[in-house]
Amino acid sequence: MVVVDAMTSPPFVSTRQLALLVAVTVVFGGPVHAQTPDLPEKAPVPQIHPPPAGNIPPERLGEPPVPEPKPEAAPDALPEDGKPGQPPAPTEGTDADPEEKQALPATDAPLPEQKPSETAAKTQELPEIPADPRSAMPRFDIIPPDETTCRARLRALGAVFEERPAQSDPAGCALPYPLAVKRLSAEIALEPEALMNCAMAETAARFAADIISPAAKAEYGEELKSVGQASAYVCRPRNGGSKLSEHAFGNALDIARFTLSKGTAVDVKPAPDPKAAKFLGAIRKAACGPFKTVLGPGSDADHALHFHFDLAPRRNGGTFCQ
Repeated sequence: MVVVDAMTSPPFVSTRQLALLVAVTVVFGGPVHAQTPDLPEKAPVPQIHPPPAGNIPPERLGEPPVPEPKPEAAPDALPEDGKPGQPPAPTEGTDADPEEKQALPATDAPLPEQKPSETAAKTQELPEIPADPRSAMPRFDIIPPDETTCRARLRALGAVFEERPAQSDPAGCALPYPLAVKRLSAEIALEPEALMNCAMAETAARFAADIISPAAKAEYGEELKSVGQASAYVCRPRNGGSKLSEHAFGNALDIARFTLSKGTAVDVKPAPDPKAAKFLGAIRKAACGPFKTVLGPGSDADHALHFHFDLAPRRNGGTFCQ
């Protein structure tokens, strides 16, 4: 309401004019010039911490900023840190084993509990095979006394042999004082020459002179001329196993044929003729004792065509003959 100060009113305003002005003021609730201001249809809403321009569309200006959702991980990828209890997935450029990369699942499913493979389980169950002490047997520049006396006995039997360099292998094979034996006696050749230790050579020479030659004369009426060997020193394990063979120490001799003085050849085989069967049977039976292992046809498929004789060190001097 506008109050008119009479003291400040111009002197030329009459009483009638003043009354008219008061009436207008009473009717319209104020001075004539007072008008209701034009209001917009929607009052502007003050912005609350407006975000930087460009991050939110114009229609959302003035609203509190809404955090944007994180992008969803690819369906075949694991979270960066993996799941609790799981190792994080390796990324390119790391030293992770390629097999480990392939082993990671393509989903968020928990990793299956890893069980040892059957092969690993079987390996753990197998007892450890102790190393053969002969594998570490050294060679001295001077031949030991037992080797010297053995050579003296071998020469007395008429055997012909030569010294050869020591044999060894990382696998454990060892033959520190090998002999290349060419003849078991003056009358009996060994064909071809065989590499073995002196003890094996001496036993073979005695057996040929004392057992094989008399058996040949008794059955065929002929002297023993030569022994055909199939194997002597060979660096290998036993057939079907991991333990070293006696061949790996020059301590075995495989015999496949006996040749007699008149040209008769008797081969070791599963089904010989009756005369050969009797001759071979006598040799095989007599070998169990001088030799500690005797195998031949019927023992297994590996020995179907030869006799295997060796001097394997056995407990209490025992033998194994089949």
